[in-house]
Amino acid sequence: MSIIWFAQSLHTPKYFGVFSLALVDVSYSTALIPKSLDVFLFGNRVVDYNSCLAQMFFVDYFAAMESYALLVLAYDRLIAICFPLRCKTINSNNKMILVIIVSWAIPFTVVITMAYYVTRLSYCKSTIVNSYFCDHGPVFNITCSNYSINYFLASFYTIAFTVLPPALIMLSYLCILVALLRIANTDGRIKAFKTCTTHLTLVAIFYVPIIVTNIVAWINVNIDTDTRILNTSLSATIPPLLNPIIYTLKTDEILDQIKKYIRNRKIAF
Repeated sequence: MSIIWFAQSLHTPKYFGVFSLALVDVSYSTALIPKSLDVFLFGNRVVDYNSCLAQMFFVDYFAAMESYALLVLAYDRLIAICFPLRCKTINSNNKMILVIIVSWAIPFTVVITMAYYVTRLSYCKSTIVNSYFCDHGPVFNITCSNYSINYFLASFYTIAFTVLPPALIMLSYLCILVALLRIANTDGRIKAFKTCTTHLTLVAIFYVPIIVTNIVAWINVNIDTDTRILNTSLSATIPPLLNPIIYTLKTDEILDQIKKYIRNRKIAF
């Protein structure tokens, strides 16, 4: 993030999207992993109501932002490959910033609404959440109140952030595939295919566990707690681990800026 922030040559729509993804990766991991480690390593399984609501909001918000961040990168790749001559006009820096802001605002509106309606629920029986963090579904499922609006919001969240984005990403890559098949240069086609395959692998790692978990919960089928924990953990930890490698260390522009910084440091000393 620091390299993109300070290197003027990287102030392009593509790297604005990468910066957004990196910021979301750090935030998502920070919202989920520390408390999870506290639960599993130290056995601190009690959390107060307000802290539970806060964790629910931030985990769901950053998970939704992660989903849209991957969609934004797919959008940038679609414009760059399918409209190479007009990409700077269609997707300028200002337009990309606007797209990113919208991709942050929509999840915020939905998740803050979800958290608000949780505060209107009453708990008169169990307060044990069947999850390793304050997950929205398990939290409203143990209430004594009517949670139909919460169920509707959870369903909307599932469609808006775990079903629609990967569908749009697949559609964008279908268009990209058609465009790549028109490329006469075989080397250029293979290079583009490799880049797309890497991105699609990250998309699959993030979406598949979440989609499986949410759809199973959506149709009211009980899912084993350990399975839910494993699925959520995979989506929350592996993409943030791999994204810096894929989008920075394997990117020539980023490596050039790192080498330039190291050379300047040596000259300074």
